[in-house]
Amino acid sequence: MRLGIVIPCYNEEAVLYETKKHIETLFKSMIEDNSISKDSFVCFVDDGSRDKTWEIIESFTKDNPLFKGIKLSRNFGHQNALIAGLMQLKDSADALISMDADLQDDILVIKDFVKKYKEGYDVVYGVREDRSRDTKFKRATAEAFYKLQSFMGIESISNHADYRLLSRKALNGLAQFKEINLFIRGVVPLIGFRSCSVYYKRGERFAGESKYPLSKMLFFALDGIASFSIVPLRIITVVGFIIFILSFFIILWIMFEKFFLGTTIKGWSSVMISIYFMGGIQVMSIGIIGEYIGRIFQQSKGRPRYIIDKEI
Repeated sequence: MRLGIVIPCYNEEAVLYETKKHIETLFKSMIEDNSISKDSFVCFVDDGSRDKTWEIIESFTKDNPLFKGIKLSRNFGHQNALIAGLMQLKDSADALISMDADLQDDILVIKDFVKKYKEGYDVVYGVREDRSRDTKFKRATAEAFYKLQSFMGIESISNHADYRLLSRKALNGLAQFKEINLFIRGVVPLIGFRSCSVYYKRGERFAGESKYPLSKMLFFALDGIASFSIVPLRIITVVGFIIFILSFFIILWIMFEKFFLGTTIKGWSSVMISIYFMGGIQVMSIGIIGEYIGRIFQQSKGRPRYIIDKEI
């Protein structure tokens, strides 16, 4: 079995040497016990880094034929860098594993990925056993996100990020998805084929800073929802219908008071409350619709998801 690993990198000079060392050791042992073939490889994808990431990757390829490198022309984002590596190398291996460069994902689980692949699984998900290392806030927001995805009808694997194995057949299936606003962890379950999960404990980042601060995580979550569900649009319709029904009964009540009771009182508070309430609903609705229209606009332009500068 020829195995490939794809690792997107953005300003990862602080951790690359350690990542290389761990993967070299792992691959050596797996080649020795015939789990994988000698021509297996690891490819680092430089997503327009501003530090010495690419220079380090180049040095790896010169020192050891195990390593490959892809340099994107600019920063396209983690998901696009990942899909760049997967699509460029999908025909070069029997299966590809995607993982981050920060060593938070237990690389020993790769052995379990390979075992599951040999058992006939085309997709193997790396799933965290727990989130005990996360802060309470991050743990709560993550749980809320997965519950929200479930409510929106989005098929996803809880506590799974981008640590997974895809067979060549699954990669060819992934290649048929042409979304510009890419959310790979939502696309992969749509491919189908036989799949399973392998559980592991996630460690601390070895060095450097996280490339996903809260703001990026929020936009990433928004992409995940808007790319796979029209439930928000349906919610707008339901809310609008409910407000219409309530308004109809309020109008009937006002007319009843005016013509039969004669107790209507001209009030400022009720008018202002209704104006602000309806104004808020309308602005929120326009914003949600705008998100979908914006994605249609981006998709219609057909721009490339990535552009490769160098490949070694």
